[in-house]
Amino acid sequence: MRQGLNQGRDDANRKRTIILNTIIIFSFVVVFFRLADIMVLKNKFYSEKASSQQVKTEDIQARRGNIYDRKGREVAINLELESLYCDPEEAHANADTVRKLSSILNTEPKAIKAKLSQDRRFVWVDRKLPLDTAERVRKLNVQGFGFMPEAKRFYPRGTLASHIIGAVGGENQPLEGIELQYDRYLRISGGKVKVARDASGRVLSTGMNMEAKGNDVILTIDEGLQYIVEKELDKAMATWRAVAATAIMMDPFTGEILALANRPTYDLNDISGANRHEVRNRAITDIYEPGSTFKIVVGSAALEEKLFPKGQTFDCSRGSIEVGGKNVRDAHKHGVLTFEEVIQKSSNVGSIMIGMRLGKDRIYEYAKRLGFGDKTDLDLPGEVSGWIRKPDRWSATSLGAIPIGQEVAVTPLQVLRAYAAIANGGYLVQPHVVAEIRTPDGQPVFSFQEGKKKRALSERTAATMRDILKTVVEEGGTATGAAIQGNKVAGKTGTAQLIDPRTKRYSKDRFIGSFVGFVPADKPRLAMIVVINEPKGQIYGGVVAAPVFKNVADQALSYLNIPMDESPAKNMLLVKQ
Repeated sequence: MRQGLNQGRDDANRKRTIILNTIIIFSFVVVFFRLADIMVLKNKFYSEKASSQQVKTEDIQARRGNIYDRKGREVAINLELESLYCDPEEAHANADTVRKLSSILNTEPKAIKAKLSQDRRFVWVDRKLPLDTAERVRKLNVQGFGFMPEAKRFYPRGTLASHIIGAVGGENQPLEGIELQYDRYLRISGGKVKVARDASGRVLSTGMNMEAKGNDVILTIDEGLQYIVEKELDKAMATWRAVAATAIMMDPFTGEILALANRPTYDLNDISGANRHEVRNRAITDIYEPGSTFKIVVGSAALEEKLFPKGQTFDCSRGSIEVGGKNVRDAHKHGVLTFEEVIQKSSNVGSIMIGMRLGKDRIYEYAKRLGFGDKTDLDLPGEVSGWIRKPDRWSATSLGAIPIGQEVAVTPLQVLRAYAAIANGGYLVQPHVVAEIRTPDGQPVFSFQEGKKKRALSERTAATMRDILKTVVEEGGTATGAAIQGNKVAGKTGTAQLIDPRTKRYSKDRFIGSFVGFVPADKPRLAMIVVINEPKGQIYGGVVAAPVFKNVADQALSYLNIPMDESPAKNMLLVKQ
């Protein structure tokens, strides 16, 4: 009986062993087939799924190149900010979290919910957050949300040199100025790269640079001079309650723009709040009748053609002259004037007499020689050419209008370049605002190369005109307000009527006052034009614009350590005589 019991136990143990072995073998078979299914049959599917969770395709961060002034001071840089993104498939944000996020980001909860409901693995939630905002979001520690560094364009000086530098939009798209004109150098394509992330979402080493930077641009402007110009232009705007104003400072020999400003202006860091009236670069986009500053055309032409012997006089005692049935008057009766005094006292009658002797063909020729009616090709966007009609299209009154700066349209930069030709000995220079472009590691990409200078006037004519323009600023001239203690100034005033858009005739109460000149007169270092648009209370260029030139030039000469060309006592005596 005991033997039967033992036999039963053995049979039971054998059955259990068989069942257990069968289960183990079956389990191994199941695991084997499952592994075969995963590793062989569905290998591609699971590899792609793992890759989608662990490997992300990200943009290589592209940084615009910096912009510097001539002394290496930063005027446009990049700030490193953080942008918030989410993976809607992994994001877990309850109603309370969404409410907190919307409060921090100052947006509607429904906007965040809409982003979380998208059928994508990557969605921007908010871009280029302020550092404190990003830190508040980070403290929420919301699953499925992350940060990516992004560059935001920043202009350290705000409004300074805004019409030169220009600006970019929210997506770093160029909008104005250097940012637009030289975008192909400043911008660089970053491309894309696959990066692996760990379980916490941290990027593992890619073995490559995740950033790319554009080229740097070095300008010809000097931040110190730019500040001086803008400060004095603001004072003039307030004093004369003007509609607008422009000032440009240039090296008359090289064409380098040392400062350029317009009013009204705008903040480069807040271009969305600016209108076209503020953004427009009036120095090269706005045309106007130059008035008496244009008289250098007939003056230079007469000297170049040797039309009048030394001592030639012009009887302007009537105070008016009739041309084509139209009577043109002087602001004041002058009597008999010499050639030099016609320019010094800005006589319309004398200038028209000179123009009649020249004839329309020669007037047109010399206007074109001095660059009027043509773009200066300044390296900024938006420049216009202005215009002067060809002689065969002149009216009966044109010979009385064009010599005194009417029936022509110019930009402030064109006028300044013409006067620079007188300052530098007769050459028309190439105005420019970019001196050099360099790679991020300092290698030169572009450097402005001065081309062959175009001679507009002979050296003799330029020298004679310089001497005449000096008398304009001395006692008896129209621009004594531009005189500087210790340095001689040469220049010319201009006062022009604006056209009334309603009557299409010259307005009786809307004027442009201007002054353009250079200093020191005999060895010019700076040439500058000041244009005040629609001043109130006074209209004459010698009153509203010449003092701006004086104040800017006085400070600029000191800033640049340019020595006086005569003793202060002698200069004061000269002005008082």
